[in-house]
Amino acid sequence: MSSEPLLRARDLVKEFPIAGTAGLLRPARRFTAVDTVSFDLHAGKTLALVGESGSGKSTTARLAARLIDVTSGTVHLDGHDITALHGPDLLEVRRQVQVVFQDPFSSLNPRHTVERIVTAPLRYQKRPIPGGTRTVARALMERVGLNPDHVGRHPAQFSGGQAQRIGIARALAVSPRVLVCDEAVSALDVSVQAQIINLLRELQRDEGFGCLFIAHDLAVVRQIATSVAVMTAGRVVEAGERDAVFDDPRHEYTRKLLAAVPRIRPEWDARRRNGTGAPA
Repeated sequence: MSSEPLLRARDLVKEFPIAGTAGLLRPARRFTAVDTVSFDLHAGKTLALVGESGSGKSTTARLAARLIDVTSGTVHLDGHDITALHGPDLLEVRRQVQVVFQDPFSSLNPRHTVERIVTAPLRYQKRPIPGGTRTVARALMERVGLNPDHVGRHPAQFSGGQAQRIGIARALAVSPRVLVCDEAVSALDVSVQAQIINLLRELQRDEGFGCLFIAHDLAVVRQIATSVAVMTAGRVVEAGERDAVFDDPRHEYTRKLLAAVPRIRPEWDARRRNGTGAPA
């Protein structure tokens, strides 16, 4: 595996104008949502951006996926600067970087069938559809653990976890190299969260994509992440390998986040860190 990152962000800044602050002789005041954020994501690995609501993690993900433009800074995909691409070049970035959103029912068109939904990226990208949309849709449904005979159904006929699997199938249709999961399991109950996380890990193992995983739930992050970047107030305050960040947090904000994670038996965590294991 190459030591070069698949996705590299450097000094990302995103500012938004504050409504109602512009005057005749003065520019509008601006709010800095992301402030000089840098990270590397490698193929086959998962980087989790974590923090409370409003920390800038989702905005950072949208910058990395080129869903919104940066104010300053750069994003490189496989060594190529994609920060200012437009037209056909940006369309190719859309193929290589796909997004799974938080609420599957908001991101899936309720009037479309699953067949139309999961093959939409192929049509938008004007890519060949061997065997037709029905064949491809059935294969994608099976790939994410759903009944391929249900490709004629609509999103409302599925549970939340099933609808999220449909969103993942849509993202996989164009064989992306980077999958951005923006709070992709936060709207699901705990048992379904575990199923989706296991699915993502299995798909990553088979497909080799890099995953940028946005979350505020550190219990979920520990299950899926390879490395972690902790954000607050638009900045990364701590970053490193998952176990290093979880077991030996250096920043006070990281320690506060970890202290807020519910634990059934906190002493088991201490035994694990000491290498003695949890009691049987």
